[in-house]
Amino acid sequence: MIKFVRGLLLVTISLPGISSSMGQGFLKAEGKRIVDNKGKEIILRGMGLGGWMLQEGYMYSLSNLGQQYRIREKIEASVGTEKAAEFYERWLTTHTTKKDIDALASLGFNSIRLPMHYALYTLPVDKEPVAGKDTWLEKGFALTDSLLKWCGANKIYLILDLHAAPGGQGNDLAIADRDPAKPSLWESDANRNKTIALWRKLAARYATEPWIGGYDILNETNWGFQDAKDTRGTNEQQNIPLRKLSEDITKAIREVDTQHLIIIEGNGFGNNYRGMLPPWDSNMALSFHKYGNFNTTKTIQHFLDLRDQYNIPIWLGESGENSNTWFSEAIKLCEENGIGWAWWQHKKMNINNPFEIKRPEGYDKLLADWSGKGPKLPKEEAWNILDQWLNNAVLEHNVFHADVADAMFRQVQNNTAIPFKQHELNTGSLIIKAVDFDMGAQRVAYFDRDTASYHYTPGVNTAGNRGWTYRNDGVDIKRENDDHYIFHIEDGEWLQYTVSVKKAGNYRFEFRTRSDSARGALTILDNEKSWPGLICLHHPQNSGAKPQPQRYD
Repeated sequence: MIKFVRGLLLVTISLPGISSSMGQGFLKAEGKRIVDNKGKEIILRGMGLGGWMLQEGYMYSLSNLGQQYRIREKIEASVGTEKAAEFYERWLTTHTTKKDIDALASLGFNSIRLPMHYALYTLPVDKEPVAGKDTWLEKGFALTDSLLKWCGANKIYLILDLHAAPGGQGNDLAIADRDPAKPSLWESDANRNKTIALWRKLAARYATEPWIGGYDILNETNWGFQDAKDTRGTNEQQNIPLRKLSEDITKAIREVDTQHLIIIEGNGFGNNYRGMLPPWDSNMALSFHKYGNFNTTKTIQHFLDLRDQYNIPIWLGESGENSNTWFSEAIKLCEENGIGWAWWQHKKMNINNPFEIKRPEGYDKLLADWSGKGPKLPKEEAWNILDQWLNNAVLEHNVFHADVADAMFRQVQNNTAIPFKQHELNTGSLIIKAVDFDMGAQRVAYFDRDTASYHYTPGVNTAGNRGWTYRNDGVDIKRENDDHYIFHIEDGEWLQYTVSVKKAGNYRFEFRTRSDSARGALTILDNEKSWPGLICLHHPQNSGAKPQPQRYD
């Protein structure tokens, strides 16, 4: 479908339209709400900085490795320990900078969730020179100080999230960079004591900082305390060790900081609160995580019930990894129920985040080397690929996905379509690629029968864009060399494009398909009204091997 606009119309892709949710001063729990120090309710609209302090293999097509320490081992094997140290030093320095936070703030985010790796702040227990003592490392604290400064400059909150605790808190190894050959958090008093000491150190350092939004004290425990076979912790009935550690962390924080909000997470990846309640602190919120299920009230009803039962705020502390349709629906569901949210994540090697890290040239050869499916690369060649990876991780070299940001903000508030790219006809010809259809919701800017992934919903095997490239809508797009094209479309599916022209006149339209057997239709609207006598134009089947353009005046 082409939307034809007469006259000069300059449209810019922007993300306005959300109500202000900027806070002032310390956040705190007030009944079921999170408020600032003026008593104003704050709906947190946040982004998680996944991949910065803690890499997970799937973010970089390295699911076969998983944990960050295993990725580092491969880098060391390729380029040596000295170059590997250089890689990670540059990664921490350049992956996330003030420009990233400025960009996120400009899109509408009012909070940042920092997934922390404990090993940037303190030594592992098995590397402590004196057993039972804590050696503090300035690196992690300095990075956090800088991030807090950038957040404060943008008047957005920073929520500290212990993503990788000493020893690791779950059986999903990559989440916490856990080495299963060593005692976990739950199998070691020393690891738990170090975790408590780290939170006391952090709270003492940031006790007077108003732009610290809260302490998310332990991310996504997934552990069977009663039954070791319950590896995800979803069937746990008591959660006694988790509650005990959470209470001990809270006590340590409150010894040095009585002002900041404390956020707790249940077992089962943040969602199993059996035995965890009632709350033990007056300034506390419950976090839950949501991935790959339907965006209906039923899917969050349990957490709404906990909020009502215990008169405590709830927060969607982590969500994402899906399509634009799913994003808009999930965020709308939250905000209609007065729930803040934090998305996962702001950049990686994929299209379903605001920013994408491009794959370096030769990256597949490096992956083949690391997986044993290809020859070992010379050290110089491997370093060139890693160096390009570092450069691609810098914001200026990221691919910005305006469609993702638009879905997370404008589309939540505004059910209209806007141009994905400017299609302005002044003189001569104008080429519009099929993949550059308008931005907007399903059935507004386009219609596709498969628009989201419900991978945690049994029997629902959909994926959204099955080509996983260019855009994060439901339309199936593939890449061939440097060109992108739509490779699958079903009867009844359609795409809308907005074209602006300087003046009224006679215009000729041509359209071409990649298939020699395709049938399609072109509908032309002039300022939302169909052209008289020209409603639908059908593309006849081509008998030859090469499709020819179809022309209409």
